[in-house]
Amino acid sequence: MRHMTRNPMVLKTAALAGALVLTGCTAGGTGESASKGDKATLTFLTFETPNLDAKYWDAAIARASAKVPGVTIKKLVSPSADRTGYAKQLDSTGQFPDIMIGLNPAGFAEAGKLAPWTDRELANYVDPHANPYGGKVYQLPYATQATLVYYNKSDFAKAGINAPPRTYRELLADSAKLKAKGINPFVVGGGGKDTWADMFPLMCTVATDVYKETPDWLSQRSADKVKFTDPAFVNAAQKIADVAHKGYIDPAGLSRSYADTEQAFRDGKGAMYPMGSWFSASADAKKPSFDTGVFAWPTDDGSPALPSVTGGGMSVSSKAPDVGLAKKWARAFMEDQKNLDAAVKADGLIIAIKGYRPPSNMGPVYNATVAAYREALSADGIVNSFSQETGDGSLPPGLADKAAAGVQKLLGGRMTASAFGAYMDAQWDKATR
Repeated sequence: MRHMTRNPMVLKTAALAGALVLTGCTAGGTGESASKGDKATLTFLTFETPNLDAKYWDAAIARASAKVPGVTIKKLVSPSADRTGYAKQLDSTGQFPDIMIGLNPAGFAEAGKLAPWTDRELANYVDPHANPYGGKVYQLPYATQATLVYYNKSDFAKAGINAPPRTYRELLADSAKLKAKGINPFVVGGGGKDTWADMFPLMCTVATDVYKETPDWLSQRSADKVKFTDPAFVNAAQKIADVAHKGYIDPAGLSRSYADTEQAFRDGKGAMYPMGSWFSASADAKKPSFDTGVFAWPTDDGSPALPSVTGGGMSVSSKAPDVGLAKKWARAFMEDQKNLDAAVKADGLIIAIKGYRPPSNMGPVYNATVAAYREALSADGIVNSFSQETGDGSLPPGLADKAAAGVQKLLGGRMTASAFGAYMDAQWDKATR
């Protein structure tokens, strides 16, 4: 999926979201978004992935539209994973969408282009003030996703590994055991337009080595109190460079698309797959020939630091033909029981709407993923997910894609960790001039 964001402070009640029954979530029931009219044609910017295809979006749009008569939706599909960049292109030609999902509000919010969500409109959400931008919320925080490591239990058994690693040292030792048995330890891709997919190992090490100690690190970077060339960030990058240098990541795989990388893991071309929790839905739906386990990328001392994002929902243009009707439709889409169930089944979401409980027939990989998230949550081990933040304390627009391009070089041995830090500082300066 890759469109989530989260607040640095995740409410403990989020752990209960999956254990309750959906109540009081009918769109438009408590919000202030009354329509000024009864009819409107609205553009909706979305995206497509192997998990969320055109059929998925069309069905969800139809369910929301049935709840809000008078709305006609014109679907727009981003041609790449960079929906925010595409929205900017549309805006530059006077075609800014009326409703968008997973949009980074940076650049749009301060220009007055987005309508903020009110406290009443956010009343159904577990963490209603996730990702505030200038004190206001512009994206419905409807679901949580985390970055974990999925692993081939058969490969671990062949290498004599009886349990997932609990420390970073154990992760390296297990990787060495796997390689000694002729098993590629890590599947990592990110070729072509999917360079974002190479970021997940770095997200994990930034979580363990930077954000665990300094949760507001990016806010401090904005205030020029820290640099990417500082030891903490360079050390996080160095860990990934070391994993690649030791031959634990197949360099040939870096040219694979996201879909091909996912399939490569299912085909047994590597023992571990660092990826967003949405992979759990794919693992359960397209069962490989082996059992799939899950664990959080370990810290040096074994304490939890799980990168996680909460958000990903709808934003509404302040210039929509009918802002009230657009908000009503957006909430109808986000809070519909069948839409939520479909999102959980298709994309492995951990829904952050009060009272929601996932379908009882969810598969073992999804259930293990949720259990890993809850374990980290209960241990106060949830941190931000580097490059996926939006709102206050996030990368400047466009810098996440620059980071992914740099990671390609880092993993390929064409850039050192120190050089990567200097590259990130230079890109930051360009983006904030």
